[in-house]
Amino acid sequence: MSKVIAFTGSNSSTSINDQLLQYTLNSLVKESVDYIDLKKLSIPIFSEDIEKSSGIPDDIKSLKVEIDAASALIVSVNEHNGTMSSFFKNITDWLSRTDPKYLKDKKILLIGTSPGQGGAKFSLDYTKNNFEKFGGVIVDHFSLPSFQNNFSESGLSADFAKALKDSVSNFENDLNPA
Repeated sequence: MSKVIAFTGSNSSTSINDQLLQYTLNSLVKESVDYIDLKKLSIPIFSEDIEKSSGIPDDIKSLKVEIDAASALIVSVNEHNGTMSSFFKNITDWLSRTDPKYLKDKKILLIGTSPGQGGAKFSLDYTKNNFEKFGGVIVDHFSLPSFQNNFSESGLSADFAKALKDSVSNFENDLNPA
């Protein structure tokens, strides 16, 4: 069985991307998944000076161990000004200092949402390119526009529910080929 980890690139306590991720993990994903709350990590803003004086932060080392032990990741990506949040970018910057291919051969499902009609598509594209540069393999992706109109406690609107289910199925089928 594949080890799958999941996390959200947002540090907001009311993150709509975390809500989407939790819905996905609880409602659709059949695999056993370890959720990592990145908000609990203590990580300084990346600086070569900090790296030289203090080394790689312990929480980054721990996260790298989790990534190394996993064969796949489910990542929910928020969008700030057309790219991933500075919080998440900082984490990827530090991870890249541990190993330029820290995602080598990791199968990845990317999901994202936003309050607007864009559905975090710019951030998803940026993250896809970023993760591939670090060796990751994007198996599938899903974008949910207009979160407040398309998501409720009972789930997603019908069209988007099918699209997300299909993305999750593609991901799981890639992990466990018949």
